[in-house]
Amino acid sequence: MGKHTQKITGAGLLIALGIIYGDIGTSPLYVFNAIVNGREVSDLLIIGALSCIIWTITLQTTLKYVWLVLKADNRGEGGTFALYALVRRRRKWLVIPAMIGGASLLADGIITPPISITSAIEGLKVLPSFRELHVNTIVIIVLSILTIFFFMQQFGTGSIGKFFGPVMFVWFTMLALLGFFHVTDDLSIFKALSPYYAIEFLATYPEGFWLLGAVFLCTTGAEALYSDLGHCGRDNIRISWIYVKICLLINYFGQGASLLAHYKGKTIDAAFKAETGFHAFYDLMPNWFVITGVLIATSATIIASQAMIAGAFTLISEAMRLNLWPRLKINYPSEERGQLFIPFMNFFMFLGCVFVVLYFKESSSMEAAYGLAIIVTMLMTTVLFANYLVLHRISSPLIWLFLVLYLTIESGYLVALMDKFLHGGYITLIIGFVMFLVMYVWYRARKIKNRYVEFVRLDHYLPLLQELSNDMTVTKHATHLVYLTSANNPKEIEHKIIYSILNRKPKRADIYWFVHVDTLDDPYTCEYEVETIIPNEVIRVEFRLGFRMQPRINLMFRKVVEDMVANKEVNITSRYESLQRNNVVGDFQFVVMEKFLSQDNELPLFERIIMRIYFAIKKASLSEEKGFGLDMSNVSVEKFPLIVAPISSLKLKRIYPPDEEE
Repeated sequence: MGKHTQKITGAGLLIALGIIYGDIGTSPLYVFNAIVNGREVSDLLIIGALSCIIWTITLQTTLKYVWLVLKADNRGEGGTFALYALVRRRRKWLVIPAMIGGASLLADGIITPPISITSAIEGLKVLPSFRELHVNTIVIIVLSILTIFFFMQQFGTGSIGKFFGPVMFVWFTMLALLGFFHVTDDLSIFKALSPYYAIEFLATYPEGFWLLGAVFLCTTGAEALYSDLGHCGRDNIRISWIYVKICLLINYFGQGASLLAHYKGKTIDAAFKAETGFHAFYDLMPNWFVITGVLIATSATIIASQAMIAGAFTLISEAMRLNLWPRLKINYPSEERGQLFIPFMNFFMFLGCVFVVLYFKESSSMEAAYGLAIIVTMLMTTVLFANYLVLHRISSPLIWLFLVLYLTIESGYLVALMDKFLHGGYITLIIGFVMFLVMYVWYRARKIKNRYVEFVRLDHYLPLLQELSNDMTVTKHATHLVYLTSANNPKEIEHKIIYSILNRKPKRADIYWFVHVDTLDDPYTCEYEVETIIPNEVIRVEFRLGFRMQPRINLMFRKVVEDMVANKEVNITSRYESLQRNNVVGDFQFVVMEKFLSQDNELPLFERIIMRIYFAIKKASLSEEKGFGLDMSNVSVEKFPLIVAPISSLKLKRIYPPDEEE
């Protein structure tokens, strides 16, 4: 990727259009619809709301994300967890905003596909011949598209991904042209460029402040913009954003002018919509173009949904590597870097999308639930980015200016969006809370466990390991015995591993391997270090993997052994005489230590609940051996009790038979 960013290229700009702007690029489909829904069209409403849109896009998307937050690239990667990885060593509590932000972004990803695709399909009702199109018919069409869409995820986008950029270029160009042909409908719309009208609108329009919840929909894709940084680079995003912003604003101006010219004084209620087929976006199209426009809009919304789902997969993958999410099966549909597929998350998000469509049915109802989750993510990004600025020694007054400005703006949006809570916003918050709960339990349980993990000095046991290795009276367990260790210090080892080798049932091997995996704060590092503790007897291997690299330990370990054999650092030939004479490679046996919660624990109530939820989640997640990418044919699993808080006050009294008491 060069030095953290890709060079500005035509291909990079096209990729940015296809991947980065899907969510924010489809917002014209529903923003003005949400603003005027149930309200009388007036100059104050349209010009004031449009002014809010302009300055929201400018301050929130352009200034905060495109100009400022994109600076916080983690070796070319962006997003909540990439940013957290940069700042996590500064303050331990920063894991909380990271988890909240990640969970909220996942919740947002469940409602984005339904509202975008439904808004696109509803455009058909603009035509008189489709005016009577029943809502259930639209629901069936949307569900059919979603079903095909989620089914195709498993195959990746390697073959069709090349079309995303051109399709989105057509979409943005169409937005600009449609808006351009209508801005002359009412030239007073250009007054919206002045922030005065935004302030006037918020101050004087009845319930104007609460309409910020609808205005906010114009910038919901800003967080996804940052999350997709790694796909095309910061410079390509910044340059392409100029074109995207111009197209979006022209379209919003066109919609505003059209509304003032054709609907001033009219109330846009349900009856009016049913009678006229009103749609602020599709009303910009001539009737002969509507069907083509619907097809282009639907394609754009599918691409936007694809970007959100791919982002969710990446987010979960990062959370797993940062020990914030249970291990799940990951497939790689193509050789393209960063492309992955998580079956469980795909099914979960599919069910979530289906529920949203069936529950709300219409895009106007979905708008009531949209935006609440993403504003929470934006607030968390503000907190994390402020800490990033501190680490980079930015002047304190500038950091406080950033914090005060955006905490004020985003808190205002949050308050306004809370008006949506009872109208469906609670659904996304519930989904987000469940996601956060899983992350928090997984993180907290790991902390509880680590408090009671006992490490011992490895050098104290080396003589015993040597002696056992040469003890012919003990049946050989394996030629090469490989243990996964969590000990960061190479001079230490878990007591449970020593117990497994020496005490439980002595495991004689020719060579003992201890493998440690260290997750780094950068995304794509993939390296290893070997420490030969006793030549051809005890060896430690440490893998250093970026938080986006999957721990395919079976393949990686094989490569390590091959390199060491080539360098004549180790002899892997079997020590059995008959096999040694024929240069037969000895067997490799991996031992995975699987924990279970012992009944002999005396934990505080809160921690007891955390641990029980943790082990319940663990049963449903990927096993340790599969999570590390080990070949099941050469893996043995040993279960051992996790005693995190042994019972210390056991009241047990010995009694004696009557004859002994005498």
